[in-house]
Amino acid sequence: MREDPDRPSRLVPLRLAGGVWEGLWEGDSAPRLRATHEGRDLPGLSVTRAEGGWIVRLPLPADVIADGAQTVIIADAGTGETQAAVTLLAGEALASDLRAEIDLLRAELDMLKRAFRRHCLETDEGR
Repeated sequence: MREDPDRPSRLVPLRLAGGVWEGLWEGDSAPRLRATHEGRDLPGLSVTRAEGGWIVRLPLPADVIADGAQTVIIADAGTGETQAAVTLLAGEALASDLRAEIDLLRAELDMLKRAFRRHCLETDEGR
């Protein structure tokens, strides 16, 4: 089947439930995809015909679930071009990273508030 040039193919994430990631491949022909985590191929990726395209399913292995940020890449098997990324965030290490990031954002916001107030005072005095 020939691809419609006016309809570019793309992988649209649908959901992650019960450890299975699902997406919809919007294209006329079945995609050739591969899933990897930390450079290792993941088994179980399937593509089945559905209305509007192709359903892509990937059961996430238990060893992908770990502390910190874990990213699974779904790419074109021929070109290696990334079509989707599944990111899992978990664990205590993540919580401390988020707290540190929030603290940094609060400090930057306080600095911006002081600078804005100073600017308003200087502008008001100049009238």
